[in-house]
Amino acid sequence: MTDPLHRLLDAVLDDSHDGLDEMAAGAYSSPFHFARSVRAGTGESPVALRRRVRLERAAWRLQRGASVTDTAFAAGYSSVEGFCRAFARAYGHPPTAMPALGRAGHWLPAPNGIHFHGPTVLYVDSGEDSAGDVLTLQVRHDVADIGALLDAAASLDRDALGTIRLPGSAPRHWDGPDESLAQVLWHLVASKRPWLATIDGESMPDMTPVHDVRTLTEMHTETSARWLAMVRDVDRRRGWADWIVDALCDPPESFRLAQIVASELTFSAHRRLLARWMLADAGVDVTSDDLDPDPIMWQRRTDEGEQP
Repeated sequence: MTDPLHRLLDAVLDDSHDGLDEMAAGAYSSPFHFARSVRAGTGESPVALRRRVRLERAAWRLQRGASVTDTAFAAGYSSVEGFCRAFARAYGHPPTAMPALGRAGHWLPAPNGIHFHGPTVLYVDSGEDSAGDVLTLQVRHDVADIGALLDAAASLDRDALGTIRLPGSAPRHWDGPDESLAQVLWHLVASKRPWLATIDGESMPDMTPVHDVRTLTEMHTETSARWLAMVRDVDRRRGWADWIVDALCDPPESFRLAQIVASELTFSAHRRLLARWMLADAGVDVTSDDLDPDPIMWQRRTDEGEQP
């Protein structure tokens, strides 16, 4: 949900705003412009949206044992009779029937996916199949964040990159040590390459460590494109439970595709935070927005038009 629409919804649903004029004033807008903006953003008039969400809140309260009288006045109705009529029209049964129905089904049909979800929560069903997909978000964020870390490391010389900053660090022992920033960056970029070779039926790639940031950046661009394409393909055909027999291991081992991606995301997340600590230890400012490790903030920047 965009911030402007969020502000409009705040004005619509504020308990102190009883009518369109008060809603518009709360958003520092004229009633005409406010009503037009809310309808454009939600497909529903401010008054209709407010009435529906308040009825959903009333149904939620009734499911949890609130009395009809208390619920009616909390919903802004001047009489219990008026509330009961409005409720029955919306839900097809009187409010007294809600407790018997359990705690499911308090949402009403809506053109926008905006619903009351709890005492302090508004739920927005986007209707999109992939924008909120956890796997897609994590994989894309992982790729983008590694790129941001490489950009941040580009200012450091070879000595700073190679300085041992965390003796004994080896998050995934078979990869070797992650004691220096150079080692961490190498593993962030290279660890996906053997998996891709196995999945694509290729021979083992050259895993001689590379510690030049420019070369690592070029390698990351190529590897991440293949990785994203692989994830999209497996997700499209719902092949996450499929097995591959990795003949590159000695002896060969079997892995599910879901296990491979989960393993990479787990250790990459650890290494990305480790890289931030090492960058800061080397004197690099890691407090900029571009280096914020939170996928929430990254997706917001991306949705606003910044490149991943």
